[in-house]
Amino acid sequence: MGVVGGNRGGCVVGAERVLPDKVRLSAVCDIDETVLERWRRDQPDLKTYARYEDMLGSGEIDAVFVATPPALHAEQAVQALQAGLHVLSEVYAATTIEDCWRLIEAVRASGKTYMMAENYCYTRPNMMVLNMVRQGVLGEPTYAEGAYIHDCRSLMFDPDGSLNWRGRSRANPVQGNWYPTHSLGPVAQWLGIHRGDRMVSTATFVTRAEGGWRYVAEHMGSDHPLASPNRMPAGDSATTVITTRRGCVIVLRVDSASPRPHNMTHYVLQGTSGSYLSERWHGESPLVWIKDRSPEGEPQWQSLWELADDFEHPRWKAEGETAQAAGHGGGDYFVVADFIQAVLTGEPPPIDVYDAVAWSSIVPLSIESVSRGGEPVDVPLFRA
Repeated sequence: MGVVGGNRGGCVVGAERVLPDKVRLSAVCDIDETVLERWRRDQPDLKTYARYEDMLGSGEIDAVFVATPPALHAEQAVQALQAGLHVLSEVYAATTIEDCWRLIEAVRASGKTYMMAENYCYTRPNMMVLNMVRQGVLGEPTYAEGAYIHDCRSLMFDPDGSLNWRGRSRANPVQGNWYPTHSLGPVAQWLGIHRGDRMVSTATFVTRAEGGWRYVAEHMGSDHPLASPNRMPAGDSATTVITTRRGCVIVLRVDSASPRPHNMTHYVLQGTSGSYLSERWHGESPLVWIKDRSPEGEPQWQSLWELADDFEHPRWKAEGETAQAAGHGGGDYFVVADFIQAVLTGEPPPIDVYDAVAWSSIVPLSIESVSRGGEPVDVPLFRA
């Protein structure tokens, strides 16, 4: 396996450590020589490349992990597929509807495996809820929420003071939901998107810009060129509402600029006979209520972990201890393991190109909705 984007390619290392008979990291590509030098120091046998095309044509790899900034994912995935290589892509898959279709066509034409590495689908609570949904204990899902709320303002700059891709997104006047898949991925699996249901329409609303430019003013001085809402115009928080063909509603939120403690995840699921609420801060238990099973009397929440004996996902029972060693709460292990399984067997990966483009399409669709004052826009039917 080769990695393009050395700063974000570490999850393959963790997976390689626990799957040594299945995957070997053999090449890394990055435009930053200091990043490549770090890889050479840590893994002297690794081949390093400054040009992506050189790595693709080296004949030394079977697959590419695309871990560059999101705007590059679609083009680099298409290049790898056209070179006859399998692709595991970081989130999100594409930034335009046109690139979504290009990606689908490239996968179809190549016959190679493509999977999006949405590791939030694989966390222990999210997989446990998925298991509960599949067993029907929450009834028929009707409503869900997902949110990525993470103050990333300290990550906006490279060491030399220039804006990196996160910072450039805050300086972008184009408004929308720029990071939807951590929120949408697990929810889409719970609701059976592409497995009985589909997203039909979506609308997005964005708050005014406060967090980015204020952070610059506080840490770099009020006279800094970016210490102005005109120079950092991206709204702090974006809320997206999605309707589905079966009458479900999904609410997504992304906020990487508001000052607040980090909570890695926020999820809600409402079913006809049960509800789920994720933890609000690190250390709190996720909560669940199941009709006719939770404590008697008035409906009361109970810890999800109290039901682990009955509803722990089978894969977490079997592989959870191993997975924890790979990072992101076990998600990195399961992502790479499922990708490898799909490559070796030819089976469709659990997060295939149709899932990837549908979840990622919220980025351009949200931009269109915001530009129309929050009007709903149709979600393309990527998979007939």
